[in-house]
Amino acid sequence: MTSLKRYRDAIIVVLFIAAPFFSLRSNIQRPDSLNSMDRLVLSMVTPVESIYSQILRGTSRLWHHYIALVHVQRENEQLAEENIQLRQEVRRLQQSQVENRELRRLLQLQEAPIGQSVSAQVIGKDFTQFFRVTRLVLDQRSREIRPHMPVIAPDGVVGAVLHVINNTIDVQLAVDAAFGIDAENERTKTRGFIRGTGNLTRYTCKVEMVTSQDEVQAGDLFVTSGKGKWFPRGIPIARVIDVVKREMGREQEVLAVPTVDFSRLDTALILINPSVDETFSDLHPYSSSRP
Repeated sequence: MTSLKRYRDAIIVVLFIAAPFFSLRSNIQRPDSLNSMDRLVLSMVTPVESIYSQILRGTSRLWHHYIALVHVQRENEQLAEENIQLRQEVRRLQQSQVENRELRRLLQLQEAPIGQSVSAQVIGKDFTQFFRVTRLVLDQRSREIRPHMPVIAPDGVVGAVLHVINNTIDVQLAVDAAFGIDAENERTKTRGFIRGTGNLTRYTCKVEMVTSQDEVQAGDLFVTSGKGKWFPRGIPIARVIDVVKREMGREQEVLAVPTVDFSRLDTALILINPSVDETFSDLHPYSSSRP
């Protein structure tokens, strides 16, 4: 049985190999001179040729499709890489635009008649349960900087100089519990005293010394009063977010958030010799551009 199977396989192989030669012999003959053997060979070979042809065409189509898919995949990978590069470039340009805008605002602030100032870059923050401090590095070394000097940004009060080590400065933020500054309501001119809450999860401060008779509401902007000749008058400090009214004779509880976003603070100005006779809001209006 195994021998017969082997012979059968051999015969089939021989027929498949010999078929093209018989086909060639038959095809080169003139059609009108085909004999019975030629017609028999053609009738046997034609289906085989058809199958071969279909297999070859199918294989060719698959191969071309495969090549096309490979090219498409490569193009997609290239486009994806270009897309990533373009997104990175857009982000870089957007960041540069933001930095340029902040630098322009800082330059305008330096040009305002608020006294002599030195610019600095934020390099670190150190928040503990006792202090809220940010660390600055001076753009230029200055020997005139001393503790307690005012620090401001285009959006308002940052705080005051706490320590000076060479060209590095620690600044006590306006939200620190030990920081306080005399202020007034820009809308009603009501006086108050703003003190940081020291909250470690939120940048907040409270407005003290606001009596039950004083008009104050959420959205009011408190600015520096200029009293004490520390900060120039009119620099934004904080905006009221909540007011708890009290009975007659007691102070209201007023909660506010600083106008400066300390989490995004990059640059600041140290006022070496503040011009307390000028009104900051007249020179650099703020409240009109903010809600």
